[in-house]
Amino acid sequence: MPDVAVVGSGPNGLAAAVTMARAGLKVQVFEEAATPGGGLRTSELMQPGHLHDICSAVQPMALASPFFQDFELARRIDLITPELSFASPLDGGRAALAYRSLDRTAAGLGRDGPAYRRLMAPLVARAAGVADFTLNQLLRIPHDPVAAVLFGLRTLEQGSAAWNARFRDDLAPALLTGVAAHSVGALPSLAPAGAGLMLGTLAHAQGWPIPVGGSASIASAMVRDIEAHGGTVETGRRIDSLAELPAVRATLLDIAPPALLRLAGDSLPAGYRRSLASYRFGNAACKVDFILAGPVPWQAAELADAGTVHVGGTRAEMAEAENQVAAGKHPDRPYVLVSQPSRFDDSRAPQGRHILWTYCHVPAGSTVDMAEAVTAQLERFAPGFRDLVVQVQVTTAAGLAEYNQNYVGGDFAAGLMDLRGLVQRPVVSPVPWRTPLPGVYLCSSSTPPGPGVTGMPGFHAAKYALKDIFGLPLPRLGL
Repeated sequence: MPDVAVVGSGPNGLAAAVTMARAGLKVQVFEEAATPGGGLRTSELMQPGHLHDICSAVQPMALASPFFQDFELARRIDLITPELSFASPLDGGRAALAYRSLDRTAAGLGRDGPAYRRLMAPLVARAAGVADFTLNQLLRIPHDPVAAVLFGLRTLEQGSAAWNARFRDDLAPALLTGVAAHSVGALPSLAPAGAGLMLGTLAHAQGWPIPVGGSASIASAMVRDIEAHGGTVETGRRIDSLAELPAVRATLLDIAPPALLRLAGDSLPAGYRRSLASYRFGNAACKVDFILAGPVPWQAAELADAGTVHVGGTRAEMAEAENQVAAGKHPDRPYVLVSQPSRFDDSRAPQGRHILWTYCHVPAGSTVDMAEAVTAQLERFAPGFRDLVVQVQVTTAAGLAEYNQNYVGGDFAAGLMDLRGLVQRPVVSPVPWRTPLPGVYLCSSSTPPGPGVTGMPGFHAAKYALKDIFGLPLPRLGL
């Protein structure tokens, strides 16, 4: 019999399993889908030889996450880190470009370059402290209080009506808004501002890596490590009740609160059930995958070197699109996240072909196909894009929810990312990963620090399970 059961094999479930198996415990992972990975799957969606990431494609937090640092991910898989981390095109063939070099970035932002440098330089200098503060639970004393204060003050600025106070032109604001809008929510507001500053800090401190072969390579490395330490990963196995699991001493659940209610039922105390039932989910995404007959013909030629492009125009235009989604509408000119991994990794498509990964934000539960709106935005900044399209596949918000039960309504963040959602995830507690059930821990992105491929929710849950149940210290995770 195993010592530990893990339900769900997303990055957090796998991180929990790695940690427990490394501690010398017998671990069994149960995954409903045919392959492990959750948001880390890569597949031939449309045609053989064209590898598309199903969810996440670029991994800004893979090098900054304390879990993946200890796991030595960069020694286990090949990562390509473009010098140009992200960019935002503007009309007229202009573009705001965020290089790994902060000085080079500032030099390209015109008269707002010094202001951008003053905003970002203190955070980049304390990037480790920023990562510690943002990739752990907020209800704790940060290891670098100065970094936390600097980060907090800049978040207050960029998350309020003062967000344009230090800028005079449109390039720097567009650059900051493009990265802030990763967090689905009205603009300006605190959670998107914080997410944008954190991601921007990582872009300049270390870059945004792209896994060779797709994001599934991360999941594969974790599965190999689990199996090398005696664990097993069982796919095609749906769990409908905690009673279906073997009689283990610890259970770690990489699932959203509604699924915990379903699995545990009346065994949970009434107050905790109410907290789970009131947990709030945010708006969603519509994902549009393309096969192209050539690279995207960006009007601003520099964009070809960007690992990620935030398509939406000016700060005001992107904010308008995100605020329409917050109001329950589908924008005609959506904010679109774009990555062309085949530009950097030729294993992703046959010679002469390219894959393009895109998504835009939509209201929760949307069944609207946004392919035409996304295509129009790309054509706006890359004239001739339509002529290169070979095939398109659309996954609506409702389709995302069907694909992964943690994405309720198509919310890939597994919970609303506002100020309350950062603290109450899913409950306000010094140890929110513990549930009231003895030996049962929640370790999905619905727990701190929230969404992103960090492995940290799983790592935290495993840390407490090792301490509470087994009296064991954290094991060494590296090679």
